[in-house]
Amino acid sequence: MLMDINTVLSALANPVRLDILSWLKEPERHFPQQKDTAPKGGICVSHIREKTGLSQPTISLYLSTLSRAGLVSSERVGQWTYYRYERDVVEAFLNELSQRL
Repeated sequence: MLMDINTVLSALANPVRLDILSWLKEPERHFPQQKDTAPKGGICVSHIREKTGLSQPTISLYLSTLSRAGLVSSERVGQWTYYRYERDVVEAFLNELSQRL
């Protein structure tokens, strides 16, 4: 699995992005039930925006940063975009970090 540890560390350096990642790890605990057409484990970007209280452009930038780091993935269904926690990437990052430190 190709992962740039510095890109991941940079993505995690922002407290709101860290919160978003934490919420996406347990979506059923932090977000309302998603539509039946939503991908498994996916959370609509509008629900993420509502939970943070931040503007749409800011949330889009934060989610793009997390996505570039590989920590989340997105899937478009109709007009909605859903984000999902990428457990394998997070585990690989934690493993790599523990080997380096």
